[in-house]
Amino acid sequence: MAGVSAGLAAYGLWFAGWRLSTAWVVAGLALVALIAEHANVSLSRRVVVSVSLLPALFAAVLLGPLAAMLVYSVSAFGLRFPFVGRVTYAANRALVGAVTGLVAHGMATVVPSHTGGAVAAATVGAMCAGTIDVSLTTVTYTLRGNRDWLRLLTELLPMVIAASPFYASVVALLVLGYSAVSPWTLPLFFAPALAAQRFFVLYQDQRRLTSELVNANETLERANLSFASALVATLDARDRYTAGHSAAVAVYARDIAARMGLSEEQQQLAHLCGLVHDIGKIGLPPGVLEKPGALSADERAEMQRHSEIGERILSNVDTYAEIASIVRHHHERLDGAGYPDGLAGNEIPLLSRIIAVADAYNAMTSDRPYRDAMPSHVARLRLAEAVETQFDTAVVAAFEAILATSAEPYRVGSFGLVRPMLRAEDGSTTLSALTA
Repeated sequence: MAGVSAGLAAYGLWFAGWRLSTAWVVAGLALVALIAEHANVSLSRRVVVSVSLLPALFAAVLLGPLAAMLVYSVSAFGLRFPFVGRVTYAANRALVGAVTGLVAHGMATVVPSHTGGAVAAATVGAMCAGTIDVSLTTVTYTLRGNRDWLRLLTELLPMVIAASPFYASVVALLVLGYSAVSPWTLPLFFAPALAAQRFFVLYQDQRRLTSELVNANETLERANLSFASALVATLDARDRYTAGHSAAVAVYARDIAARMGLSEEQQQLAHLCGLVHDIGKIGLPPGVLEKPGALSADERAEMQRHSEIGERILSNVDTYAEIASIVRHHHERLDGAGYPDGLAGNEIPLLSRIIAVADAYNAMTSDRPYRDAMPSHVARLRLAEAVETQFDTAVVAAFEAILATSAEPYRVGSFGLVRPMLRAEDGSTTLSALTA
């Protein structure tokens, strides 16, 4: 039906005396419109935009409705649609060009001055073209069985409103330059317009790639956390006395990192390292981990191997190289008397120093088969006494500031559920552990 209507419109215009004057200009405008539409930009699954209306509107204002019909209908063949769909849109655009050309011609004749007439014709023509184009597109979309036509309409109308002043001003300048200077001024305007559209295409591609990268990183973070949680569950199943210890250390480590002003990425890394810091205990000989009493000297030496074993386990995971190194060094001491490498001071990774404090505190405030849990205030005093020998002063100070204002369940590591760090709407981070 659109094709028949377009044919009748063309016949009516021809019968009314309209002709395709300056054929080479019309052909050039049609080519520009085709190129512009072929390089269109996808704003969503259903909406694409281009500057193809610019040459069509210029043809409508300067050359009349028949030229506008041809230029705008040719642009439809640049769409990445099946051929039948392009024919339908070509017919729709032919009708848009015809009406726009008639309206623009009427405005140009009403306004007496040449400059005023060009501006008025371009302004009203842009509004008319956008409105009719959106209306016909919505009708075609609905006739194809789509029911969400209102959503499409609300997506398209704001773009028409925003684009109309741009089209009007550019076309008015084109018309005045064409008439007052030379037809060869056209490339000076259309070339930048096509370049701007191309830059917008590159911008959209960059946005899409960035969005995909963010989604991939989020998926990887969830996978990392799931993998770490599975490892911890395996360890907890073997050692019922330390079940929940890794989860508590993870929360403490992340909160210390936050208190020290580390980046969110470092906070998340501290959380992950805390979860897996003792994973090397899985590789200990039977009986060592489960022993109810104090360990012998040989058993203690065997137990101290767990940080090295943990590094070997984690280093087999492609994305865990940094985590493996942090886990290896979480039992080093500032005075160099720790294990496995005897590192001292700043040689020890900062996150390893953080986990060392969180690990020691939770171990002291937890029941063990060979001793009862220490009260929180006693464990905090032990940490303070060991600064600059075993523990980093800045880390202990940050943790003390957290514990001083925390409820008792937090101080003794009674976490009912541990989640990754959450971000509030105002951008601040929130505690991800729900106390029992």
